[in-house]
Amino acid sequence: MNRKLHVVSLGCTKNLVDTEVMLGRLKSFEMTDAPDEADVIIVNTCGFIDAAKEESIQTVLNLHEARKEDSLLIMAGCLSERYKEELQKEMPEVDIFTGVGDYDKIDELIRAKRSRFTPHVFLSDNQERIITGSSSHAYIKLAEGCNQSCSFCAIPGFKGKLHSRTLESVEKEVRRLTERGFYDFSFISQDSSSYLYDMGGRDGLIRLIDVVEKIEGVKSARILYLYPSTTSLELIDKIAKSPVFQNYFDMPIQHIDPEILKRMKRGIGSENIDTLLKAMRSVENSFVRTSVIVGFPTESDEQFGHLCDYIEGFGFDRVNVFEYSDEEGTDSYELKPKVDPETIAKRLETIASTVERSTLKSLEKMVGKRVEAVVEGPSDEHEFLLSARPLLWAPDIDGELLINESDLEDLKFGALYTVEITQLAGTQLLGRIVDAR
Repeated sequence: MNRKLHVVSLGCTKNLVDTEVMLGRLKSFEMTDAPDEADVIIVNTCGFIDAAKEESIQTVLNLHEARKEDSLLIMAGCLSERYKEELQKEMPEVDIFTGVGDYDKIDELIRAKRSRFTPHVFLSDNQERIITGSSSHAYIKLAEGCNQSCSFCAIPGFKGKLHSRTLESVEKEVRRLTERGFYDFSFISQDSSSYLYDMGGRDGLIRLIDVVEKIEGVKSARILYLYPSTTSLELIDKIAKSPVFQNYFDMPIQHIDPEILKRMKRGIGSENIDTLLKAMRSVENSFVRTSVIVGFPTESDEQFGHLCDYIEGFGFDRVNVFEYSDEEGTDSYELKPKVDPETIAKRLETIASTVERSTLKSLEKMVGKRVEAVVEGPSDEHEFLLSARPLLWAPDIDGELLINESDLEDLKFGALYTVEITQLAGTQLLGRIVDAR
């Protein structure tokens, strides 16, 4: 009888790729959703901000309470790496600790029942993965680490400098996955627009686009996590002209006020950010997503208002909002004055309304249009609805399109269809399938 495995992957999609590598090394295990049945429990943790750290620790403790006797509880990933000495002393509930360098050795660690922290980050290179959550889409990690010096970010402290995969390695992985039937890909890293900088290249993503376009079986692709100072107008134009890459632009700006950007050490000013965003928006049928931080130290009411006004005026399709997290070891940790929690809470409420209006306008523009969409399966909303995703959108973060009508029968999950978007009900788009792609 196969031993049973329960896995929880927390944090970003880069973590998800690492989790999928671990699953590829543990194919002999039977997966279970019940932690009390599992022989091995793995939590791939996130250590980016306070909320993520708290979620990671609470998840581990909850699973310890639920697990059966003689099972192994493993804490892996960013939080485990960042606080390895402290956690090994303070969390006796965990049997095995491992960080960000040994995802491909997880089977060995389980057999040996020991912890290990390899002094480098793991970068997938032709490792077999068990892709989760989709039969059509896969994430492809381009690099690990980051060469940027944002004053609020702790990632370079435990993941190190940028380390890119070779273009040949990325190409091989995409080809292998297309042979397994995957046709939609999201390329990710901490700073995707710096891809291949560490190998002497300044046009890594442009070269990537050229390579991926030639791979038979790739129908759709997008790039996530562009960094403003390393994103060029040439890259934007390359994406716009690509027959394969979606006109999808995900560039976290974090703020727009010039003084705050300087204190964040973003390496680019507000005028240049605005130029890049306007170039993205000028692309036909473009989708522009960003992320911002509220409550950065020294942020005044006026500077916060500047951020809200910019979001309102630009008209982003999606905006992620993060509350500033004071991370030890970062430059902003020493920066004063801090914004008090009550003020941050009020600002979060204010900006949430701004973001909601921006998202609603984006959704309203889609009503009446026909889009390519992948039907992913039954919707959690209702048993008679199907969940679909326009190919222009990224999985998991941009929402779903509900299908309540179809001109076709025998629909296949994971397949592409032409969908006419018929209405917007609240914040939810509804559509009708009119043709197969």
